[in-house]
Amino acid sequence: MPETKNTAKNTAIDGNFYKRADAHIQLANGHIDDTCPPADATNSLMFASSRFNTWITAMGFKNAEEMKVEKEEILDFFTTQYRHMLEENFDNYVENFEQFITGAKASQEKK
Repeated sequence: MPETKNTAKNTAIDGNFYKRADAHIQLANGHIDDTCPPADATNSLMFASSRFNTWITAMGFKNAEEMKVEKEEILDFFTTQYRHMLEENFDNYVENFEQFITGAKASQEKK
């Protein structure tokens, strides 16, 4: 990946990292209703993330040919990052299942 400040590879976690993440989660949760099950909302969120990540990545290149050369490295980077984040969150939910899920299930049943 090119070394520019636009690449996710070079972006440190700042003080608003979790605040922004929570805002995305809140937006996705807002789509869940009788016409949009959670699986549809998560699929849209994953697609949006991949589309945005590709755009941010493309902004760091001079042309499409340069970008194409780096494709596997970029895919490996984002796949590794996603897996790491998913593992952390998965383990957190396993450790705090009752606390996180009991309230969420009760909230969904009220809808």
